[in-house]
Amino acid sequence: MTITLYGIPNCDTVKKARTWLETRGIAYAFHDYKKAGAKPEQLARWVEVAGLDKVLNRAGTTFRKLDPADKTGIDDAKGVMLMAAQPSLIKRPIVEYPGGLLVGFRDAEWAAALAA
Repeated sequence: MTITLYGIPNCDTVKKARTWLETRGIAYAFHDYKKAGAKPEQLARWVEVAGLDKVLNRAGTTFRKLDPADKTGIDDAKGVMLMAAQPSLIKRPIVEYPGGLLVGFRDAEWAAALAA
């Protein structure tokens, strides 16, 4: 199974997710948004699959610091543009695996999707 975990290395939730995968012996590739960025096409696909409200992190500091004009009227296209420009706006972690997408870290959800 090919798994890619997307996130930021110093994020506590990403650290928990990586530990979860490693303790279960699940191999994965890590994509660091800070170093490698986020492709708009990929973000658009995630939004299409999971929905903008699930992929866009409105609870974080980065969102709170946005210009008020950027916070209003956010549709899918504007959300993708904002996340591509500021990857810290993307909910973390996101995992792509054969047949699915996981957004955020919830033990039971991950176990159901990834435990073989």
